[in-house]
Amino acid sequence: MTTSAKHTELRQLVRSQLLLLLESNNLQGAKSLLVPVQPVDIAEAIEDLPESMQVIAFRLLSKAEAIEVYEYLDSSVQQALIQKFKRQEVREVVDQMSPDDRVRLFDELPAKVVRQLLEQLSPEERQATNLLLGYEEDTAGRVMTPEYISLKETFTVSETIERIRQQASKSEIIYYLYVTNASRQLVGIVSLRDLVVSEPDLPLSEIMTRDVVSVHTDTDQEEVARTIQRYDLLALPVVDREDRLVGVVTVDDVIDIIEREATEDIYALGGLQTDGDNYFQMNLWTVARQRVVWLFVLLITNTFTGWIISSQQSLLEQVVILAAFIPLLTGTGGNVGAQSSTVVIRGLNTEDLNDLGPAKVVGREAIAGALLGAILGIVVIVWAYFLQGNLAVAISVGISLVAIAVLASVAGSSLPFLFRYLGLDPALMSAPFITTAVDVIGVLIYFNIARMMLRL
Repeated sequence: MTTSAKHTELRQLVRSQLLLLLESNNLQGAKSLLVPVQPVDIAEAIEDLPESMQVIAFRLLSKAEAIEVYEYLDSSVQQALIQKFKRQEVREVVDQMSPDDRVRLFDELPAKVVRQLLEQLSPEERQATNLLLGYEEDTAGRVMTPEYISLKETFTVSETIERIRQQASKSEIIYYLYVTNASRQLVGIVSLRDLVVSEPDLPLSEIMTRDVVSVHTDTDQEEVARTIQRYDLLALPVVDREDRLVGVVTVDDVIDIIEREATEDIYALGGLQTDGDNYFQMNLWTVARQRVVWLFVLLITNTFTGWIISSQQSLLEQVVILAAFIPLLTGTGGNVGAQSSTVVIRGLNTEDLNDLGPAKVVGREAIAGALLGAILGIVVIVWAYFLQGNLAVAISVGISLVAIAVLASVAGSSLPFLFRYLGLDPALMSAPFITTAVDVIGVLIYFNIARMMLRL
């Protein structure tokens, strides 16, 4: 059995047992059940419970465990629990959260609730939270944690280890230690491994690495994720405009960023606007509202396509069989365009296309479209002739398929570049416009080629 299968089995077992114990009002049994379970598994089990039981299960946890479990919960469940907590419970949980996780929660809550929660925080935590909330969304400043250990290069190894002992509980990371000067500017980094293997009397200046990879507070979170991935880091320091160290982005936050961004892009490719939330925990009205926008666009597109088809009534009356191949052509063109846009959008996100440039990418996809069209066109010509016995119609369909495949490839590869240049989301904007190009222009190409081949 794979690790994933074991995890799923454990989750289902905990969830079913927990639900059974809560329904029978066996709170002590439920509490005992959760003791050996990891916080992330408890969070998933609570998310699967009916909403009325989620708060009951959460209150069975010890204070320390409740704080850790809360950080793993989906934002919608966090919000629901906040509404049910008593004032003291809210303060205990939210005040003990790490600042970056707390800010992520506040981003999902109404402004009025955020103000109330900020008032309940301790002065120190309120200051840390306001600091992060002051940065723009989706930047390094917004996702970093201000909980790190800062050192001076005059410290010895033994002094540094003692400082780690004193501050470890207040820091989110201890495997990287950051060295700053009198102006709080980042000048070096020391790993915990370097400290362990070094002589106790050595100053940090002799063992620290001065060539430090860092990002600024206004760096986009996707660039932060790529930097950590590129250099195989566990944490990345964040500096302000004066190069003063203000926080650290840890690899667990980067994993969340990558997952959230990938979710948004995948949803966007389907014409669904979302902030990366769990789709299956949204209410149905929100789901319908997010999905209906591009469906209206496609509805209008199909109206144009229908108008073009109706304008060719005289041609279709003479050769009715032409209408039978329209879905084949537009469907194939749509799939080819979707393939091209998918690889280009993915390349833009991973920066794989930076060295090629738009012209080379579009040219490459156009050639690929021509090859695909030629292969499919030959097959379609044979198949159409076999079905209808009309060689002129079969050739018309085959040539049209080649032209539409090239059109779809060019549209699918060029539109993401265009929308990125205009400052729009390529993933969200490309799909409906590719459909428009393929359906409307493709049908026009088909009818014109048919007229020439049939001499009508």
